[in-house]
This record gives sequence, C-alpha cells and structure tokens, in this order.
Amino acid sequence: MIKDLFWCLMIYLLYRFVFEFLVPVGRTFWTIKKNISKMQQQQQPFNQPPPSQQEPQHNKPNNSFKHTPTTSNSGDYIDFEEIKD
Repeated sequence: MIKDLFWCLMIYLLYRFVFEFLVPVGRTFWTIKKNISKMQQQQQPFNQPPPSQQEPQHNKPNNSFKHTPTTSNSGDYIDFEEIKD
C-alpha cells in the first residue's frame, strides 16, 4: 500500500513538473525564438542599401590611396613661421 502511494505521488510530481515547468519554458523559448527571427527579418531591409544606391564592385574607387610626394626644386616653398604678438 505504501509503495502504491509513493508511485502515485511520484507520478503526480512528475506530471506537475512537466506541465507547470517544462511546457511553459518550452513555449517561452519558442516564442522568443520566433520574435527574434521576426525582428531580424524586419531589420534586414535597413541593413542593405536600396538597389538604386548599390554600385558594382568594379566601379568603386580604390580606398588604398598611395601618396607619392612630388619634389619640385623650383624654390617656391616658403617655411611657415609663427608670428607672436
């Protein structure tokens, strides 16, 4: 008789654990996952520029500008001097 009460109590506790803890946690997890994917889909158009503003890769300017100083020996360079009052 005590064994039967023990098993009934265990089944009841397992039932409560599953339906009062696991099921709500699972629902919350899937709801959050669905909302995150929904927000990512809404943000996707903002991350991409409109098609009219997109440029092909071959038309973009090269940002690796290399500065090659030109030297002129014409004597036109004037040194800067700070004037103090």
